[in-house]
Amino acid sequence: QVQLVESGGGLVQAGGSLRLSCAASGRTFSSYAMGWFRQVPGKEREFVAGINRSGGSTYYADSVKGRFTISKDNAKNTVYLQMNSLKPEDTTVYYCAADPSFGVPRVPRAYDYWGQGTQVTVSS
Repeated sequence: QVQLVESGGGLVQAGGSLRLSCAASGRTFSSYAMGWFRQVPGKEREFVAGINRSGGSTYYADSVKGRFTISKDNAKNTVYLQMNSLKPEDTTVYYCAADPSFGVPRVPRAYDYWGQGTQVTVSS
C-alpha cells in the first residue's frame, strides 16, 4: 500500500513557475514508476509527465514538453513536477500516481495509487 500526498499548488500569473511535490509513504518508493496527471472537470484525466523507478527516464505530454520537468528523489520518497512558463490553459487539478511497472505508463488505469490532487490556477 502506498499513500501519496501532493502539495505546492496555488495561484500564479501566466509565465510564472510552481513546483509540485508528491510525498509517498512506505519503504519501497524506488519500486514505483511515478506519474503526474491533470483533469479538467468533464474531461478525462490527462497524462502530464512520468518517470521510471530509478528516475533515469522521463516522459512528457507534448503540451508541457520544454516547460515542465519531473524528478524523483528515492531517498526522500518524493516526486516533483517543476512547472515553468505556465499558461492559463494549465489551470486545473494535478494528481500524482504510483505504479509498480518497470516502464512508465501514460494511461490512468495503469496506476495503482493516487493522491488527492492539488489545484493549480494560472491567471492571464
